Amino acid sequence: MVTTSETTKILTQPKIQDLPQPSFKRWLKHFCFLPATKRYFDRQDQHAITQAVTRAEQGHIGEIQVVIEGHIPAHQAYSQNTYARAQQLFAELGVWDTEHNSGVLLYLNLCERSVEIVIDRGIKKLTEQQVWQRICESMLIALKQGQYRDAVVNGVLEIGSVLGKFYDDVTLDEKNEISDLPVIL
Repeated sequence: MVTTSETTKILTQPKIQDLPQPSFKRWLKHFCFLPATKRYFDRQDQHAITQAVTRAEQGHIGEIQVVIEGHIPAHQAYSQNTYARAQQLFAELGVWDTEHNSGVLLYLNLCERSVEIVIDRGIKKLTEQQVWQRICESMLIALKQGQYRDAVVNGVLEIGSVLGKFYDDVTLDEKNEISDLPVIL
C-alpha cells in the first residue's frame, strides 16, 4: 500500500505538471498540415543555415543542432506538444551526448509556428532561461514577417554568441561532435 506524504507530493508534482495535455485539436491540426519544410527552406536556405551553425560554433565548445519540422507525426501529435517533441529529438539525435555537455537543439515547428530551444545540463548550469526565451521570441517575430531563413540564421548566431560568453575560457577541441547540417523532417 502506498501512502502519501509531503515528500512524495514534492517529488511527483513537478513531473505531472511537465506532461503535455492530450489534445484532439492539436492532433487534427498536425494531421491536416501539408508537408511544407521544402517550401519554406530550399537548398540555398539549408546551406545558409549550415554556414551559420559553423560560424556560431567557432571559438567555443558548444554544439548546435537545428531541426526544422513541418508537423509532429500524427501518431504523436495527440499526446505530444512542440516542447515534448523537441526534447524527444534532443535525445534521439544525441545532442545531449557531447563531451562537455554543451549541446543545444534549436527546434522549429512550422505547423505550430513554434520555436523551442533545448539545452544540455552543462549549459543549463551557466545560463538563465530568459536568455533562451529572448532568442525564441526574436525568431518568432521574424517568422511572423515571413523571414524564415533570416529567423533561423539569426537565432543560430545568437545561440553561438551566448555559448561564446560562457565557454570562451575552456580549452578548445576543434572536433565537431554534431553535424552542422540542419535536420529537415
